[in-house]
Amino acid sequence: MDKEISQAVVSRLPRYFRYLGELKASGVERISSQELSDIMKVTASQIRQDFNNFGGFGQQGYGYNVEYLYDEISKILGIDKKHQLIIIGTGNLGTALAGYTNFSTRGFVFKGAFDHDPSLYGKMIGDVEIRPVDEIEDFIKKNNIDIAVLTIPKDQAIPMADRLIKAGIKAIWNFAHVDLDVPDNVQVENVHLSDSLMKLSYNINRYERAHKSK
Repeated sequence: MDKEISQAVVSRLPRYFRYLGELKASGVERISSQELSDIMKVTASQIRQDFNNFGGFGQQGYGYNVEYLYDEISKILGIDKKHQLIIIGTGNLGTALAGYTNFSTRGFVFKGAFDHDPSLYGKMIGDVEIRPVDEIEDFIKKNNIDIAVLTIPKDQAIPMADRLIKAGIKAIWNFAHVDLDVPDNVQVENVHLSDSLMKLSYNINRYERAHKSK
């Protein structure tokens, strides 16, 4: 059985991957934990602890081979292989997500888009055609879809999630304003954009209070 890794460590992996990708593109061949710490503003000891969860990757006195570490984190994140996605809900957010080309460079390929609005059927988002939601189950099975992206109202999200799970979806990226409770064999990432904005507001207020007291 795989070692259980804390979600705090998992949440840092994409950031490591992003920075290592930039280093690799810049021609950097190796880097120490301290140098990576200076770039990422994460302590060197935290970096070493995080990587030790997966075997360490580094050599004493040498540091980390950037390309090797980049490739290994890619494998850990599962983005060394393609993932097939569909999106349900083609409003402003859904359209923006489906049209974001950087997803495909990470191996996330949008294969289909679905909506309840008949006036949208047949229209294109990039090279993806908008289809009726009644076709979702058949499309999932025929196209080996792994991930569904939900950008629909919260009252539609729970019944839609049930349909997707029954159709064999492995994971849901959920932008609806409701947390989804799914079976253990289905992964879900609930994304609440307003929560992130409120966190930003809190940090503005905290900074202003701290500087007013000086």
